[in-house]
Order: sequence, then structure tokens, then C-alpha cells
Amino acid sequence: MSFTTPPRPFDITALFPQMAPLARKATRLHPRPGLPTVQDSSVGGPLLWPADEPWPYCDEPHDRHAAPVVHSPDDIRLLRRVLAASAERLHLDPEAAQWTPEELETLERIRAGRPWFDGPIPLLPVAQMYARDVPFPCPPDADLLQVLWCPFDHAEYAHPKTALFWRSSATVTDVLNAPPEPPIVQLGYYLPEPCLLSPEQVTEFPHPRELDNELREQLDDASRWGSIDPSQYSTYTHDLGELYLGNLSTAPGWKTGGWTSWGDIDPVDRPCPECGTEEVPLLTIASSEWDGISKSWIAEEEPTNPAPPPLGARDGNFTLIDIVGGYNLQLHVCPADPSHPHIELVQ
Repeated sequence: MSFTTPPRPFDITALFPQMAPLARKATRLHPRPGLPTVQDSSVGGPLLWPADEPWPYCDEPHDRHAAPVVHSPDDIRLLRRVLAASAERLHLDPEAAQWTPEELETLERIRAGRPWFDGPIPLLPVAQMYARDVPFPCPPDADLLQVLWCPFDHAEYAHPKTALFWRSSATVTDVLNAPPEPPIVQLGYYLPEPCLLSPEQVTEFPHPRELDNELREQLDDASRWGSIDPSQYSTYTHDLGELYLGNLSTAPGWKTGGWTSWGDIDPVDRPCPECGTEEVPLLTIASSEWDGISKSWIAEEEPTNPAPPPLGARDGNFTLIDIVGGYNLQLHVCPADPSHPHIELVQ
């Protein structure tokens, strides 16, 4: 299924022509639950991984005190389906029992957790993208990007630590069919639900904090917006700053390219650790497809019926990933050589 972002409330470049040179293309990925194969671009799906290439592990220490109760990936998958079954049952019959005896027994067992595991942790697949489906910067001999992570917070991070792998898909003739899985994960939020992608290109403009002071002041000047009928944007917000931030600048959700979205911190330089070139946005791993101020980005095809969302997803969080309670993890790469070390930003 394809997804279509509604047109922006109005053309920001018509009001502020100096914005036109700042436009950038981003690709919204619109992940939705499905059954991806190794030949698909996906989130949380199987990877086109060579059978003769060792699977990556994290051998750094993991803090058991940060995760007093841990679960296996299979426990988390089962828990999601029990919760979804309960929600669907109550949707069809509000008088039905919330849990069956079998579900209660399953919930009790899962909530007890698993024993702690000391040892190297196999990385989890997060995303796989073919260049034929999704435009992104990649080395000249590669057409496939694979993103994996360790499903634990590390001392210097408040999020999983990612690893990028670039490869030519044509060279993979024998695929690893049963990659290892972590015996435990710190949080269920770090286990992506398998999703297929529906890439769509959109136009973005810089986050307000990336604009120069003069242009930012103009955007905040209500008199500069006088030609716009308030009814055109009152549906979205009554605050002009929020109008630009939530509806006219950077797209929410999973995406490649575009502009960096800034949250609690001001923009910082992102020099490549190897060559010093300023790194550019590669992939945004999002905790939701939209939020309270960005609902104008909800795809036109998004169902509006009151049925329970898939597996309990909220705000379009179909991957069921949650970064630090609702933030995004943005990966940046070196445009001179994407194989150089990448940079992670939580915003």
C-alpha cells in the first residue's frame, strides 16, 4: 500500500521566498506491520546477510541494574499478541472478559522475566533498505544498507548502540537463514515489530533553530503572515512558531535524508570522526509517525475507524520502538564517504 502526505497548509516559499533555496527532499518510510523477506526494504525484518559472514555481537558490558526485569524476544512477541487479542476482543464486545485464563497464565509467566545473561549479545536487525526503494547516501559499490543495534542502553548512551553495514546485494548468493537472537533484551521497545516500507518523497525546510536570526524573527512576526487566512491554519495551531515547526519544516516519523530535527538542544556541529566533513541525516528511527503538533502529516490513507491499532500501536508507532520515552534516534553519515563512522543524535 502506498501512503500520501497531505499538501502542506500553504506554500511557505510564497510568503518567504528566501526559504526556497533551503528546501530539501526527505523520504518518509511509512513502516506498517507485514511479513518482509530478505528481498524487501523493511524495519525489523530478516536481512540479506551472507551465510559466510559472522553475525555481529556486542561484547561491551551491560548494566543489569538498569534492567531489573528482562525478557526474551519471543516473550515480547507473545506479549504483544496477547495484548492485541485482548484489545480486539473488547472492541468487538465491550462486555467480554479482558483476559482469558490462558492469557492470564501467559502474562504472569512473561512478567516474571528471564534470568540475566552475562556475555556477548547478538545484535538485532532494525532496518534494511535497498537503494532501488529508498534514496540514501551510500558507497559507490553498495546498494543495500543494514542497520542493527544492541538492545541495551550503554554507559555513554540512553539508547541502543547502532551499527551500519553497507553491501552489494548482488554479491550475496547464500543467505544466513537463522541468525542468532539475543537471549534477553533490556526493553520490549528495543525489539522492532516487522514492517514493510512505503517510501514517499516530501519536501522539508530547516528546523527553526537552524535558521538565521533575521529569518527566525520574520517567521515569528504575525504581520508577515497577513496574507494567509487564519482559517487555513487554525486547524493546526494558533501559534505561528508551532505552525512552522509542526507543519512546515521537518516531517515526523521514520525517514531518510532531509533536515535534522532538533528537540531539547540547539543544533551542534556533526563533523565526521574520520575526515571532519559535516555529516548529513541518513535515517531517523522514530518513536511515532506523528505527534500532537504534527498531525497534518498523517497520511491521507490512514484509517480513521475506531478499531484498535495493530498490536497496540499509538500515534502511528507501528514499529513499536520507543526511544527514551518518545524521542527519535537520528543517524548521520559522512557525505564524502558513508562508510566512515556515523553519528547518533537523540532528539
